[in-house]
Amino acid sequence: MIVLASQSASRRAMLEAAGIPFRAQPANVDERRIETGLGEAPAEVIALELARAKALAVFAPGEIVLGSDSLVSCGGRRFDKPASRDQAAEHLHFFSGKVMELHSAAALVRDGEVLWAEPALARLHVAALSDHFIESYLEAEWPEVSGCVGVFRIEGRGVQLFDRIEGDYFTILGMPLLMVQAALRRMGVLSQ
Repeated sequence: MIVLASQSASRRAMLEAAGIPFRAQPANVDERRIETGLGEAPAEVIALELARAKALAVFAPGEIVLGSDSLVSCGGRRFDKPASRDQAAEHLHFFSGKVMELHSAAALVRDGEVLWAEPALARLHVAALSDHFIESYLEAEWPEVSGCVGVFRIEGRGVQLFDRIEGDYFTILGMPLLMVQAALRRMGVLSQ
């Protein structure tokens, strides 16, 4: 069994569906402070550092702790989860017709030592979104997408935002699960 350093419903659902035994314990990490400390570092570096920080923040002697985080960048800007519905609309207007890069990272830690950590990237080509579409989309999806960094749930109506996607589904959901599974197999936690 591993410890998931998160209460994220999508990350829990991924592990459950994959049949990976785990228990969830939220990590108490000041993500904005970590981001600020990293300054203008690339988004993949920030996602990786946040994943590591979350895994290291959970005290679980002898157990493997999984931390994960995701960031969105678009047009040279990093985006956090929207603070309000108005900000969500602003984000969607900015994303319209552009390529959104979703940086997802995971880290595995045991007894304060990082055993493995890797970033992953998905590129999401956002369709040209009209004001009417954005308003009706948020009417249907708010507040559920308030906790989503790209203002979408790919497993729901969020798929309508995109013309094309490059990258794996799990990375888009918020954790590079295939990479995590491979690392757990190499560690002997999962059988092959």
